[in-house]
Amino acid sequence: MYKFLLCWRYLRTRYIALASIISVTLGVATMIVVNSVMAGFSREMQTRIHGILSDVVLESQSMTGFFDPDRHMAMVREIAGDDIEGMTPTVHVPAMLAFNYTGQRIVRPITLIGIDPATYGNVGDYSQYLQHPENQKNFSFTLHDGGYRTRDPNAKDAPERPQMEDAGWKMRRRRAELDRLWREEDARQAAELAAATAKLESPDGVAASPTEESVADPFKSAGATVEPEAAEFDPAKSTWPGIVLGIGLVNYQRGDGEEHFLCLPGDDVTITVPSASSMDTEIKGTYDFFTVVDLYESKMSEYDSSFCFVPLKNLQELLQMVDKQTGIGYASAIQIKLKPGVNPDVVRDKLRAAFPEFYSVQTWRDKQGPLLAAVQMETAILNVLLFLIIAVAGFGILAIFYMIVVEKTRDIGILKSLGAPGRGIMGIFLTYGLSLGTVGSGAGMVLGLLFALNINEIAGLLAWVTGQEVFDPSIYYFYEIPVDISPFTVGWIVLGAVAIAVMASVLPARRAARLHPVEALRYE
Repeated sequence: MYKFLLCWRYLRTRYIALASIISVTLGVATMIVVNSVMAGFSREMQTRIHGILSDVVLESQSMTGFFDPDRHMAMVREIAGDDIEGMTPTVHVPAMLAFNYTGQRIVRPITLIGIDPATYGNVGDYSQYLQHPENQKNFSFTLHDGGYRTRDPNAKDAPERPQMEDAGWKMRRRRAELDRLWREEDARQAAELAAATAKLESPDGVAASPTEESVADPFKSAGATVEPEAAEFDPAKSTWPGIVLGIGLVNYQRGDGEEHFLCLPGDDVTITVPSASSMDTEIKGTYDFFTVVDLYESKMSEYDSSFCFVPLKNLQELLQMVDKQTGIGYASAIQIKLKPGVNPDVVRDKLRAAFPEFYSVQTWRDKQGPLLAAVQMETAILNVLLFLIIAVAGFGILAIFYMIVVEKTRDIGILKSLGAPGRGIMGIFLTYGLSLGTVGSGAGMVLGLLFALNINEIAGLLAWVTGQEVFDPSIYYFYEIPVDISPFTVGWIVLGAVAIAVMASVLPARRAARLHPVEALRYE
């Protein structure tokens, strides 16, 4: 009983121990906050990566892909049919996106992905990242008549997107009418220019009467040419094949926080792709027109600023990836979604054993292995560095206990002369170290959990005080700091801090236990 009484007395009266308690508290709180935020970032990142990449991907090593994706999917079902929930073929190819904005031609490099709208949504979370609610329910490459979201529904403080209110057929018809008026004005100017030129070239200086042909088609009379296909296409009534653009390709954030769009659903874009059929030895370039039907926003910069999705059949025809005799196409990859509980590594190994080396079979973690490994390494390094804070507190406890042993040498001698055993003396200091570690770790756990649970409010307060955004969504692609508190992580942090405090008290406790009563009493 005397051990606990002396320990409590030292804990209450020794204010120098408060420094060690504060060190342990801050160290534990910092580790809990950092681990919770890093776990939140990792969870969000993996969720969004897995949303675009299926569980297992079977892909070709050649740009021309592999022939007859339906036959390949049948082979996959024979190998791992009981574990498969869904499959879909895709075509991936680098391409160039071009569109007009205020008279300027804007060109962006992209990754063009041909998908089957009926099956692609069954192998990932692609649909939930689209901006039109109907496409989230049942995706199709058709242009909707308005109804696009004017702000991100997954964020409380997401900026407004007023331009999206007119997206769709409403904006397309308005722009088609403006184009028609501009064409008429250009035609009038072309006709006036043709008449003036004819007047200058006529011998008597009198312009010839305009023919019926020139009046009906002033562009032709002025020497302009209009392609028949383009002349027959009416953008107010028709659309080109649909395309879904990554939102990072066409938007930017203004200084006032409002998002501005260079291209919206309803606009037409040009896609230029390398084309190489299975019989060609040269890579050629070809282009086609598409109409933007929706925008894709996964909050992953790598995807939102490069991915564009078009119908699989259109891309196969554009790339000449269709056999002319049979009409069967080629594909670059097969996306495979597994049933819940199935180990992707097992299915991957089965497919690798069945398919030749011409094919690459990887899980979504394999494809993003370097990124995931980098995040894990960063978290581990941060834990090591932050744990040094608690280690410093442990050295503080060690120094304080040595001071107590030296200061209380005569008291230790009196206790031993009264019959206190060495284990009892050692127990006093070990209990004291345990108390310091428990109090510091407990306070740090409470402080860390409160900070982690209210980190977005704290970030908002700091932004209000400093006048600068602490957590800029345009950089991190998160409108709120993601937090994932793991009870296991909190537990090992607290237990580790207590263990360090106890280990720091072992050496002073052993020294106190080994003091001889006579020498201790004679100590001055």
